[in-house]
Amino acid sequence: MKMIKKEVVFYVLVIAVTTIIKIICAPNIALSGATGILAVALFTGLNKAYNTRNAFLLPLAALLISNTVLQLLHSLNMFPFEGFYKWQLAEYSLVVVLTAVGMLFRKAKTAGVFIAAFAGPTLFYIISNYITWAVSWQAMGYTHDMPGLMNCYVQGLPFYRNSLISTVIMLPAIILAYRWIVMRKAGFALVK
Repeated sequence: MKMIKKEVVFYVLVIAVTTIIKIICAPNIALSGATGILAVALFTGLNKAYNTRNAFLLPLAALLISNTVLQLLHSLNMFPFEGFYKWQLAEYSLVVVLTAVGMLFRKAKTAGVFIAAFAGPTLFYIISNYITWAVSWQAMGYTHDMPGLMNCYVQGLPFYRNSLISTVIMLPAIILAYRWIVMRKAGFALVK
């Protein structure tokens, strides 16, 4: 199979898995925050096979397609909330930031993968909870002061835990899938 076909198979698989994870986990409060999107963003940033422009395409496409599927399911009364919402630009922006975080760790090899797997969800948690507090503090029941911000971070801890666990699992899984599907090699090392 040619390299382009292998990459298309890989992209379709990644987008399908991240969408399925979102469909299963997002409506369940105990699983909410579990996502494959953060791992995809970190993977494309870490992978030297992707130039700077292309590194941002797969995670943004995966996010857009998964949100479109959720919106469609919601319109058919098959999903509890909309795929597109008011502050969504922040989510897309954070995916871009996490891709850039992955790029920062490209030279760190295997250690970079594990550092990025922890740094990415942590950064996402810090920034997204700040944005939630800053723009939705009244709707979410927070006070607009330091205790309200701290309360927002405390309330976000279960989401952070789930995003951290899912990223620590998904990032190596995506790397292994990429190596097996695209490169036809076993192992964990990214493209050199």
